[in-house]
Amino acid sequence: MATKKILILGGGYGGVWAGKILEKHFRKRDDIEITLVDKRPFHTLMTELHEVAGWRTEPESVQVLFKKIFGAKKIDIALDTIESVDFEGKKATGATRTYDFDYIVLGLGAEPEFFGIPGVAENSFTLWSFEDAMKVRRHVEEKFYQASLETNVEKRKKLLTFVVAGAGFTGIEMIGELLDYRDVMCRKYFLNPQEVRILNIEALPSILPILEEPLRAKAEAYLQKRRCEVMLNSAIIGAQPGKVLLKSGDIVETDTFIWTCGVKGSSFAGQLGLPMGKRNRLDVDMELKSTKYPNVYVVGDISGLIFEGKPLAQIVETAHFTAEAVAHNIISDIDGGERHQFKPNYHGFMISIGSHFGVSNAGGMKTSGFFALVVKHLINVYYLLNIAGINQIWEYLRHEFLDMKGRRSIIGDFASYKVRPYWPLLLRMWLGLMWVFEGINKIGEGWLKFGSGSQSGWMFSPGVVQAGVKVAEATSGASALQSTGAAAATAAQAAAPAVVATSAASAVAGAAAPAATTGGTDAATQTFKAVWDLTKPIFDPNSGIVTWFRHTFMDGIFAHLPFTLFQTMIVVMEIAIGLAIFGGCFTWLAAAASIVMCIVFTMSGMFAWNQLWFAFAAILMLGGLGRSFGIDYWLVPAIKRWWNGTKFARKWHFYAEDPTK
Repeated sequence: MATKKILILGGGYGGVWAGKILEKHFRKRDDIEITLVDKRPFHTLMTELHEVAGWRTEPESVQVLFKKIFGAKKIDIALDTIESVDFEGKKATGATRTYDFDYIVLGLGAEPEFFGIPGVAENSFTLWSFEDAMKVRRHVEEKFYQASLETNVEKRKKLLTFVVAGAGFTGIEMIGELLDYRDVMCRKYFLNPQEVRILNIEALPSILPILEEPLRAKAEAYLQKRRCEVMLNSAIIGAQPGKVLLKSGDIVETDTFIWTCGVKGSSFAGQLGLPMGKRNRLDVDMELKSTKYPNVYVVGDISGLIFEGKPLAQIVETAHFTAEAVAHNIISDIDGGERHQFKPNYHGFMISIGSHFGVSNAGGMKTSGFFALVVKHLINVYYLLNIAGINQIWEYLRHEFLDMKGRRSIIGDFASYKVRPYWPLLLRMWLGLMWVFEGINKIGEGWLKFGSGSQSGWMFSPGVVQAGVKVAEATSGASALQSTGAAAATAAQAAAPAVVATSAASAVAGAAAPAATTGGTDAATQTFKAVWDLTKPIFDPNSGIVTWFRHTFMDGIFAHLPFTLFQTMIVVMEIAIGLAIFGGCFTWLAAAASIVMCIVFTMSGMFAWNQLWFAFAAILMLGGLGRSFGIDYWLVPAIKRWWNGTKFARKWHFYAEDPTK
């Protein structure tokens, strides 16, 4: 059977979504080859570019590597720039190689539209690519820095005037970032925020025209509250270096002019020689096929489909819906079966206006403020889960909440402050030593002297005989324990680590003190009584949860292990956990094992309240403290490099940071 070749041009929302569907369907087919070509090695989260431009998040927060998205999947990723496409000969020519195809998916994206207004393209910044966001990012901070050095009032005013043209999604979100960033930069460069002027210029009579009036009103009120000048019904007729010209005759002098007034299909799409309508949008039928070539499919912003009398909205959901129709129709072309027509099911819109306010109409639920931002974060998390798995969600949470500075997260800086790893170093070493001593103490108690019989029988219910224990010994042990309560109480006392033992020793010392001292102590005890006895077990040994745990796990599982193996296992685990934590070797695994042991002891009724620090300290160790003066400093990076190259990690998107293959 001849191999069918599917070529996808562009790794945007439409191209990636189509690639995911096609790869999943043809994964086990050797006669299908899928290639995705993009000029960057990563998929860009276009809806979050404003956060990078406004210094809210780091540049990598909007980059999702194609290696992460497709991993070990059966799709070839080519880093190349396509220069021409021969639709008759079924060849696409790139800067590095030529790509044959039987079916081609055009996901070439969009670019800013300047509507022929003189001087705008030459004198403005745009926000429609990763490179655009980085230019704005660097430029804005430079202007604040220059203003901090400028003594000329007029020049300083111009440096601190920021203009965003357009009050659609991109424009309003960029304005929100500038409002937040203004406060950060003024603190950094000792500037007066009152000197900073931020303007939003819009030719229409309202902002965010796609939203309902109540949400628009809330958004506009928030902008005004943050001292943003919203200039409606103000058409821009031109731009010059340092100047924005308005139809009213007014001139706004600024060194920062950001244009977000619309987009058109990419210029490259307009040069392909395919039938197209306005603004480089290619003509397609309801199946998203080119009206000229049945093997040419179009997704995303360059799709010129007129649906219900209107051109398709150039938004993420449109890219997804077109990609789904295209992918299923290519499958139908190859395998036969049902054809798919474009059927959108839009869920709504979410707009963030800075890091602490937003407006949303998603799924018919209209929200504003904090809850609108929560909706947007949830949508982003859902999208990232679908394209790149849990690892990418962690990266998103890290950028948006854990590493964000300047109180620019919706939860402020509560999660962003970090503990210097050398401060808990002594705690790590002490926790390790405590586990080592626990194991050594058990050796001293005869846990490894198997000739004297089992030393762990008290951990099981009366009448339960451990594997390997002689019947006579078991009977003798059982008669020594008069009841389940007595057995459990004895277990709690015997298992209590050094903290409890110390308390007991103190009690004995107190009992042996002279009578006069004892009398004074009794009087003090009557006056000052313990509010909470921390030496008591967390769970009563006779409680239902402890009884259930003992019957289910101790009696039902561990009693079937030879007592020699069980006792050796406990001793070795405690010492191994201790040494690993002390030396910072495999610290995360050792800390996790420590937490599990603490849970087992707690559920068995053996852990007292004043021993909980074992678990809390182990939780702190999970944060990578083994890399501070520990073996993990060398070990963990090497393991991550190996793990990220495994087929399992690549197939299931289960990376530790970035993939290595």
